[in-house]
Amino acid sequence: MQELSGKRFLKRVGTVLLIFCLLTTIIVGWVTITNFNHISRFFSVLNLINSQYLEVVDRNQLFEGATQGIVDSLGDPYSTYMNASEYQQLMEVIEGKFGGVGIILSLKDPTKLVILRPIKNTPADKAGVQMGDIIKKIDNVDTSTIDQEKAVSLMRGDPGTKVTLILYRESLKEDVTITLTREKIVVPTVDGKALPGHSDIAYIDVSQFSSDTGKELAEVLKSMDIHKYKGLILDLRYNHGGELNAAVQVAGYFTTPGPVVYIVDKKGNMETKSSVTETYLGLPLVVLINEESASAAEIVAGAIKDKGTGTLIGVKTFGKGIVQTIFPLDRGTSVKLTTAKYLTPNKLDIHMIGIEPDIKVELSKDEEATLFPVDTDFDPQLEKAYQVLRSKIR
Repeated sequence: MQELSGKRFLKRVGTVLLIFCLLTTIIVGWVTITNFNHISRFFSVLNLINSQYLEVVDRNQLFEGATQGIVDSLGDPYSTYMNASEYQQLMEVIEGKFGGVGIILSLKDPTKLVILRPIKNTPADKAGVQMGDIIKKIDNVDTSTIDQEKAVSLMRGDPGTKVTLILYRESLKEDVTITLTREKIVVPTVDGKALPGHSDIAYIDVSQFSSDTGKELAEVLKSMDIHKYKGLILDLRYNHGGELNAAVQVAGYFTTPGPVVYIVDKKGNMETKSSVTETYLGLPLVVLINEESASAAEIVAGAIKDKGTGTLIGVKTFGKGIVQTIFPLDRGTSVKLTTAKYLTPNKLDIHMIGIEPDIKVELSKDEEATLFPVDTDFDPQLEKAYQVLRSKIR
């Protein structure tokens, strides 16, 4: 009887294995056939273009377009395919050095190319380009047909070359045409000084996070002799973010040692980015944020809020809590893909949510933020930051 039972058991096991193998074969076959159909369709279209399309088309152009289309089909505005020129321009931006006209675009309305501000002492600034101007044309390209990254690439180029912008200026209710000569743009990302009228309060503005921002901050703090101040205002308004490691380095000056941000990939693997003991300043701190504070700026603001080392003042941040990785490809091309999300030290996911300020202060429609103020005529957010900081250090 035991021998018969053993045979029945082996027979059942064999039957299960056979069914499993059949299912595996069917699934693999279905996937292979499906992929083959897609590949076959692609080459059919390619063949039709080569044989039937009226104009002669460069095959490299077709493959470039197909690669672009694959990435675009993700529907992720932060994942992009970059040709060699676009990749080189991105690397120059990360390094904080590039040929261009010195314009920073707003993130607030992705359907328009609204100028957030011209960079100080650049061609755009010298030509009178204003915050709020809307770029309608770049040379002969209608900007309603392109995204921000394409617009930025069109405005950049070799120093000495020219680009013509048609801007709509709300104050004039009309278009303004400006021709700019590109220059080598070197963007300092950190600036600091005593708050005007208040020599015991330091004011630090971080405009973006490039690969050198941590080093720049260290140099600014040293030149200011930061420990002679009783308190510090950190201005992250209109900071669109940038390099992740730079944000962690900057956060180290304003938060206690420990986790600054957690990076979580698609498999749930978590990497911890931490600040170091040696850099924390320990000064009373107020941080200014607004709806254009995004990405790496939110990493810094989120760490400060979660660790309770400063007070956030302004309005809710943009809400970009995802991480992009750049993967170099052949011939100088690359693809930038969203590969992870980040969590604040309290493991909060702020993507498409943003970070709420501790004290909400809005600017009215006709009020402008006094970034790096030159006198004591502060905007309401900066004025509130001063009042809160003064109450902390009395």
